[in-house]
Amino acid sequence: MSESLTIRGGRVIDPVSGLDAVADVLIADGRIAAVSPDAGKEAREAVDATGLVVCPGFVDTHTHLREPGFEHKETIASGTLAAARGGFTTVCAMPNTEPAADTAAIIEFVLRTAQAEGAIRVLPIGCVTKGRQGRELAELAELAAAGAVAFSDDGSPVTDAHLMRRALEYASMLRPPAGGLGLPVIDHCEEPALSADGVMHEGWVAVRLGLQGVPAAAEESMVARDIALAGLTGAQVHIAHVSTVGSVELIRRAKSAGLPVTAEVTPHHLCLSHEAVLLGPAETPGGLAFDTNAKVSPPLRTSEDAAACLAGLLDGAIDCIATDHAPHAVEDKLCEFDQAAMGISGLETALGLCLSLVHDGRVELPALIEKLTIGPVRALGLDRHIESIGTLSVGAPGDVTLIDPEAEWTVEPERFASKGRNTPLAGRTLRGRVVATVYEGQVVFDDR
Repeated sequence: MSESLTIRGGRVIDPVSGLDAVADVLIADGRIAAVSPDAGKEAREAVDATGLVVCPGFVDTHTHLREPGFEHKETIASGTLAAARGGFTTVCAMPNTEPAADTAAIIEFVLRTAQAEGAIRVLPIGCVTKGRQGRELAELAELAAAGAVAFSDDGSPVTDAHLMRRALEYASMLRPPAGGLGLPVIDHCEEPALSADGVMHEGWVAVRLGLQGVPAAAEESMVARDIALAGLTGAQVHIAHVSTVGSVELIRRAKSAGLPVTAEVTPHHLCLSHEAVLLGPAETPGGLAFDTNAKVSPPLRTSEDAAACLAGLLDGAIDCIATDHAPHAVEDKLCEFDQAAMGISGLETALGLCLSLVHDGRVELPALIEKLTIGPVRALGLDRHIESIGTLSVGAPGDVTLIDPEAEWTVEPERFASKGRNTPLAGRTLRGRVVATVYEGQVVFDDR
């Protein structure tokens, strides 16, 4: 018999097929061979999933692996191990490396390094402009031929509307291996003239702490522009890390008009608010403390914004959940708030944080799993690069995540696989965790 693995007795949830039942999952030669009761009785290896949820491996459209150039913050090896611990079997690597991923050589380096050292699958995203400087288009066709699945300048918005139009037009002509529409352009929507020197959401917490705020309009004005350009060019624009009521409504209207617009939201923008920045009384009488680990771009906003993002996720305005995993070295956060780096290390806490929405009765578990699996795949068209990714259909890659939705655990950043320990969740008890991850039929993480 070929090399095989059976995952037995779990509650199998596959949003693509609509399956939600106790069953076995048989993986043979790295691919799903059968999903049914008593599948794979003769498998050479078995995993007991009794009492666990079994689903397709999670897919992240927005991960910072930092390599090359910032290996002190993260490497492809450490980042993919963190991803496996978080239940992710595929991550899309953002291009804000040093040098930036604006040449075929860097795309090929990421793919080669991931193949040699990575725990799971890595799909690279190439730059929109050379050096992410927003002045001249990168060689998009060259990047696509090397293996880029999308284009983005990541934390640097493409502020030049004419350049963004040209990027969309060129990207729309680049065909993925399986054909279909062109590659998406992912934009960090922020109008620099409005965000200026802002370091957190413009609201009462910023006023209380004496910090410069970023208004919601800084995001929403750029979202509106990108939607207009998608309508003009007919090319797909993907809105990264949506964070405001207005952005959700703009995207909802664009989709209802049939425009090629997709969007993602992070666990922290769904579950946290700008109040996470505020720690409470400081040692100095009358003073206040702030948590630089809650400094992120776009900033954590209000509970009303978070509720709107969740509503958008559930009604389809927002396509998927993406972590925006942004690991930093300790010194990047252990400083004044104005000087601290932006970003949260989120791969290992994503599921636990999102499951709070399930336990609060605001989301059904199958719906959440959909937004972590096939939702990201469809948003960026990743199944045109890796066939049947994000499903448990026969012939799909043997990527499976096992979840204990009831297990309680305390977030201890010092135990992260990621080099980035920057999380505002330190010390918080979460309910629900990943207990095992299988990638192409191999168990790459097992914490049962």
